[in-house]
Amino acid sequence: MEIDSIDKKLLALLQDDGTLSLNQLSEAVNLTTTPCWKRLKRLEEQGIISKRVALLDPEKLNLSFTSFVQIKTTNHSHEWYQTFVDTVSLFPEVMEFYRMAGEYDYMMKVLVKDMKQFDEFYKKLVNSIDGLSNVTSTFAMEPLKYTTALPIR
Repeated sequence: MEIDSIDKKLLALLQDDGTLSLNQLSEAVNLTTTPCWKRLKRLEEQGIISKRVALLDPEKLNLSFTSFVQIKTTNHSHEWYQTFVDTVSLFPEVMEFYRMAGEYDYMMKVLVKDMKQFDEFYKKLVNSIDGLSNVTSTFAMEPLKYTTALPIR
């Protein structure tokens, strides 16, 4: 799964603007369209390009309340873990979800309209999963940096 400087440039361009045409990408990396297309197909087949999506503005969709929820559990069995992951993955409000090292076992980023909607999410979460020993939340006051671009340059 070798990627060279041309692949990296293609990836950087696509991360910046996923709507660039094959012609635009080819010109930007000084290739003709066929070898450029083959590189893109290889990057997709290797799973380096996993998906092409539109990024939406959460504020314009009235989803500007961001919370970071940290969870501790006393149950670390594989069965509990799988049930927990499957359950949390069904919540559309959960934008990111991680198993952590350190004081808390899990952390998730939750995006909702307001505190009332967060409270509804919180109640749904704690009532649908047994074995949570501590659930704490912090709330973002202001986003200072947000990017989906990986630092490949």
